[in-house]
Amino acid sequence: MAESVVLVAEARDGRGTRAARRLRKQGFVPAVIYGHKEETVSVALHTEDLEKAIRHGARVVDLQAGGKTEKALIRDLQWDHLGKELLHVDFTRVAADERVTLTVPLEIRGIAPGIAAGGVLDQPLHSLHVECLAVSIPDRIRVNVNELQLDAAIHVRDLVLPPGVKVMDDPDAIIVHVTAKQVEAEAAAPAAPAAEQAEPELIGRQKAAEEGEGE
Repeated sequence: MAESVVLVAEARDGRGTRAARRLRKQGFVPAVIYGHKEETVSVALHTEDLEKAIRHGARVVDLQAGGKTEKALIRDLQWDHLGKELLHVDFTRVAADERVTLTVPLEIRGIAPGIAAGGVLDQPLHSLHVECLAVSIPDRIRVNVNELQLDAAIHVRDLVLPPGVKVMDDPDAIIVHVTAKQVEAEAAAPAAPAAEQAEPELIGRQKAAEEGEGE
């Protein structure tokens, strides 16, 4: 679980694409804070501070804005089409004892013995929808595959979850399994013998010869 960090948010007045682009050039990221039946507030945060918090896995932060500090969940991050520049952030107000729902990534740990037996590791599920306290959000959920044999699978129901974390996904869903390697397709059938390939031409010549005899 990542610890909450403090971020300073400055009020912003300008709205729209031009204003947002101008903020980003000045080293800020436009954002909004909403929730708890309070008004939505438009703010700007230092890009460097925000990206640092995200790299360290922060999900809940202490936002200092308008002379007060409030806990907020990083609900949505908008990146450019290359995934390099942070364009906008949505924060949701939360309380320390409030349960929230969000997506948490899965992390595979270990080496499955089924691979040594000729299998291939496949991971159909890469994240989970969970419900937990806002201050107890896991940065990731680890999946140990050290005992995963060939043709075996680890399902959602098999996970050992952190205290207080409830998974909302189908318990029978497969997270990771080891399957046998696909057998390569059989070689294409050999081409027909040359004599068989030439048969249509021979028939055509025979027919022409017969027509010539009748003249």
